[in-house]
Amino acid sequence: MCGIIGYVGKKKPIPVLIEGLKQLEYRGYDSAGIAVVLNEEVRIRRVKGKIALLEKSLEDSPLDGLYGLGHTRWATHGRPSEENAHPHRDCTGTIVVVHNGIIENYLDIKESLKKKGHQFKTETDSEVIAHLVEEYFEGTLENAVLKAVKELEGAYAVAVISTKDPQKIVAAKIGPPAVVGLGEEEFLVSSDINPLLKYTQNIVFLEDRDIAVITPAGVQFLDFGGRKLQKKIDHITWNPMMIEKRGYKHFMLKEIFEQPQVVRDTLQGRLSLDSANVCLSEIGIPDEILSDTGRVVIIACGTSYHAGLVGKYFIEAMAGVPVDLEFASEYRYRDFILDEKALVVVISQSGETADTLAALRAVKEKGPQTLAVCNVVSSSIAREAAGVLYTHAGPEIGVAATKTFIAQLTAMALLGLHLAQVKGTAGNKERLRLIEELLRIPHRMEHILHDVQKIEKLAARFVSFNHFLYLGRWVSYPAALEGALKLKEISYIHAEGYPGGEMKHGPIALIDDKMPTMVIIPKDRVYDKMLSNISEIKTRIGYIVAVAFDNDETIASRVDEVLPVPPVDPLFSPFVTILPLQLFAYYIAAIRGADVDQPRNLAKSVTVE
Repeated sequence: MCGIIGYVGKKKPIPVLIEGLKQLEYRGYDSAGIAVVLNEEVRIRRVKGKIALLEKSLEDSPLDGLYGLGHTRWATHGRPSEENAHPHRDCTGTIVVVHNGIIENYLDIKESLKKKGHQFKTETDSEVIAHLVEEYFEGTLENAVLKAVKELEGAYAVAVISTKDPQKIVAAKIGPPAVVGLGEEEFLVSSDINPLLKYTQNIVFLEDRDIAVITPAGVQFLDFGGRKLQKKIDHITWNPMMIEKRGYKHFMLKEIFEQPQVVRDTLQGRLSLDSANVCLSEIGIPDEILSDTGRVVIIACGTSYHAGLVGKYFIEAMAGVPVDLEFASEYRYRDFILDEKALVVVISQSGETADTLAALRAVKEKGPQTLAVCNVVSSSIAREAAGVLYTHAGPEIGVAATKTFIAQLTAMALLGLHLAQVKGTAGNKERLRLIEELLRIPHRMEHILHDVQKIEKLAARFVSFNHFLYLGRWVSYPAALEGALKLKEISYIHAEGYPGGEMKHGPIALIDDKMPTMVIIPKDRVYDKMLSNISEIKTRIGYIVAVAFDNDETIASRVDEVLPVPPVDPLFSPFVTILPLQLFAYYIAAIRGADVDQPRNLAKSVTVE
């Protein structure tokens, strides 16, 4: 889950590389480094820690160069240190490599190269790539890389430069993402599109076993056999300004406040009030196939899994189709059973999540219809699924997902309505009612965001607590899971999300005055059951904060604090109940002085196992 960046062009490379690394820092921030070439000499600067330390080092002792590579690391092999930081060099110091991924057979390669006289200086698996390229170098850099990658086993995106073949970057990929930016007299390679948007919106997504040979004259694409490839150029419509903080203290807070617009953007052009129809022809799966769906299987990880759980409730309620929800990391190793009437939905913000991609590939061997719910155009999962339903959240920089979760909820609501439409399980009147409810959601969300001071003040009272319990039932159960995840991700407070009915089966033993409970209790079909849970907690002197509809006159007398949200159709309540939970986690983490956008040990896109 590291980030790589490379630049060849008319600009000075170091500012481009540093700015690119800042855009990629969500992928890892244990260490960072750059390598640039000037006068046939490779110049490297590396630090343990975040990009800011690398930037300061370059300010204190400047480097110059004509082109180069950068890297920000999430440690897998080898502890975080300056020595283990990328870029890595060969024995001669003329070949430099940056790498994202895992080389599974690196020990065998290392021992073989040692016998040939190669000397290694790090604990990383990545260093073997530089030495392999050195071993095979005769003539051009791309030929050496082509020979080297054929020996590598595992998952990798790699970029290589050499003073022996100047003004050239060679990139190769199997597994983790790699994208090439095609600018005006300048060309870039990166782990993500964000660093490219300032320079170009014309992007080529490398496929597995692709090679890109990047020079000031342009980019040539090859396969691992050395054959030339014609690659599709995607024009990305994201505005570069979308990745700036625009006055917010943290990206996470900015992205929370962007959520009403994200819902609008994801719904735009897909709903018709005139016909009460959902228009999803873009996904590429014919309605006659979807209408024959007898079972839906949703596969995801992390926050996307929680969105999938909400999606399960949406689809079952709207379309009357049974839905199974699976962790991608477990499903891929299961002896799962699928038939041709199953629709498998894989959810991934990045479209590059390693476990989800592997699960998708395993599923495709069984022959069912596959659909990706994804935020990144032409990502690996989007390309490999039979159909794709894009969310329109724009780039999300905060490691803890917020607006992409809301975008996924919106997509799953659209999918539920569309299945109901093609299967005939909901008539025009019911679909119109739900469509109108969906279209009102952004305004309801804005109502919450217009007055967040109460949430901030409440959060300040809980900064010293070490444990929290989150409870919800029906559609509020996944909201409880996601609220607890946000709190532990960014504030490092231990938090557990549970179904309300399961409290008596263990968690109730933890209830005391030092274990507050967040209860998500909209007025829905399980409201009375949640009131019973509240009584059980109060009997044990538990402190309760409730997220409830603002027209609920009962709840205030039953709990210690209420975070009110506007009433919505109960099925869609997660759209509004999640906002106070996100903000509560954010303000606690910010007050505690935690690194909100880059929490420890986490990375945005889990592109390796």
